[in-house]
Amino acid sequence: MRLKHMNPYLAGVLLGLTLLLTFFISGRGLGASGAVKKVLVAAVATAAPEHAAESAFYSKYSGVDKHPLRAWLVFEMLGVAIGGFLSGAIAGRLKFRNEHSPKITSKRRAVLAGIGGILFGFGSQLGRGCTSGSALTGMAVLSLQGFIAMMSIFGTAFIMAYFFRKNWI
Repeated sequence: MRLKHMNPYLAGVLLGLTLLLTFFISGRGLGASGAVKKVLVAAVATAAPEHAAESAFYSKYSGVDKHPLRAWLVFEMLGVAIGGFLSGAIAGRLKFRNEHSPKITSKRRAVLAGIGGILFGFGSQLGRGCTSGSALTGMAVLSLQGFIAMMSIFGTAFIMAYFFRKNWI
């Protein structure tokens, strides 16, 4: 049995309530890129401890007191991944497939998605947060930077969509 997608307005209200609850419980908003950074820095510190200790960037985020399992954002991201998996399984949508336009190959779609993900991850570090941290949480506290971040993210997406639309239409 395949269930319908959630109403986007209901999903928006639930996301807003989740953000409010996050502020109430933790005193800060949602974010994802910080969790990824903590896990990657821990991996580098494990694989090359001398390099991590000598690097200005890695040393700032590594150490016993900064272990990724001490960061609630890491558990948030684990919950997002597990919740997405469970939601897909319950709704009957848990299928591994590469959806793309008939005009391109699965390989090209995967490569473009990978490049887009890397660029977005790099941009989230330059912007000091991802869409959930910079834009969503920033807008929730009425920060001008949150509104600028959201306009920049969507503005760039609309501009780039013009050039890459043949890859999905």
